[in-house]
Amino acid sequence: MRSLLFVPGDSEKKLEKGLTSGADVLLIDLEDSVSAERKESARKIAAAFLVANRDCSSPRLFVRINDLASGLADADLAAVMPSLPHGILLPKSNSGKDVTRLSAKLNVHEAHADIAEGSTQIIAIITETAVGTLSAASYPDASKRLIGLSWGAEDLSAAIGARAVRDDTGRYTDVFRMARAVTILGASAAEVAAIDTVYINYRDDEGLAHECMEAERDGFTGKLAIHPAQIPIINRIFTPSNEAIEHARKIIDAFAADPSAGVIGINGQMFDRPHLRRAERLIARAAHNPKDRL
Repeated sequence: MRSLLFVPGDSEKKLEKGLTSGADVLLIDLEDSVSAERKESARKIAAAFLVANRDCSSPRLFVRINDLASGLADADLAAVMPSLPHGILLPKSNSGKDVTRLSAKLNVHEAHADIAEGSTQIIAIITETAVGTLSAASYPDASKRLIGLSWGAEDLSAAIGARAVRDDTGRYTDVFRMARAVTILGASAAEVAAIDTVYINYRDDEGLAHECMEAERDGFTGKLAIHPAQIPIINRIFTPSNEAIEHARKIIDAFAADPSAGVIGINGQMFDRPHLRRAERLIARAAHNPKDRL
């Protein structure tokens, strides 16, 4: 999952456009981009779209439901689960317990739909509340459905009363840098994908590319998007380059040739077991994203 594109669940036109965006995942949104009076309409449109594209292998179709404390999540699930989405995006997750609760709800819906338990995957946004940000270490063993963790700055800024999420230079302020960092650590602890948050200025290609490069450098493997124009940049930067793949294979091959080695040398540089694990993860990512090589 390199690119995950939010699309309002109440817009047939934008949903159809999303199918040809090149995104790895479409996030059919029933939460922030849908007004209260449009919620029911969005559920019906989202359900119909899922049915019409049930056999679509790419992009994968996830639904962002309303958060578990909103009183709307059960109605969201009841509307879309019979249409068999690939997964659910859970906003404002306060801890791994919320993922466990959602998983239990999905068990019931899957039983009613007569599909295998665990078929529906979960991605959670974990930093939209203060307690959620402080609970990033709670996701290991929350659910086998969990495949990714992401973070958000705007809802957190509202929750804590911050006037801005970035300083005058455009860098995130300390609280939001912390939220970003704990998402990477939480995802690593849970052994799931770390997904960077949205870049809201969708006309700033240079700024988006710079943020993607920083995110990929730090351990994120994908990024949320709010506009189809952002997808090519996100896909390009989060796709391992041919040079990176070749280098990773050299490391893997060197350790395979000497399984007992703790450290190996390649072209005058020393590599140890953490480098091997990083190389293996990169090769695994490349296998899932064979296109858009740099």
